[in-house]
Amino acid sequence: MSFRLEVHEAAAAIELATEIMERYDERYMEAKICRHRGELALLGSGDERAAETRFEQAIAVAESQEAKSLELRATMSLARLWQGQGRQEEAHRRLAGVYDRFTEGFDTPDLMDAKALLSSI
Repeated sequence: MSFRLEVHEAAAAIELATEIMERYDERYMEAKICRHRGELALLGSGDERAAETRFEQAIAVAESQEAKSLELRATMSLARLWQGQGRQEEAHRRLAGVYDRFTEGFDTPDLMDAKALLSSI
């Protein structure tokens, strides 16, 4: 299977998830869907502006739902994007702001990944 086909299939799955979310007004995975849309924007067309917009949407949704883990994941995606754009200081500050709000669970994969990313920025 080609990479392009896999990206296309992933985009179709995300669109279906979005339709279901909208139809049943089930928003608990909205932040995750937005983040995946951002990742697909980067993989599919390399559209960094669209990816950044989707990551910011994911962060805003996660914040409004008080879903810290989803906020952390979206912020890591945004920080990686910014790091690749040479915006290290901005990326570090934004990610550290989310990471520092955690008080436990530092042995979980997400927090270990966040710590490693902070160290690399």
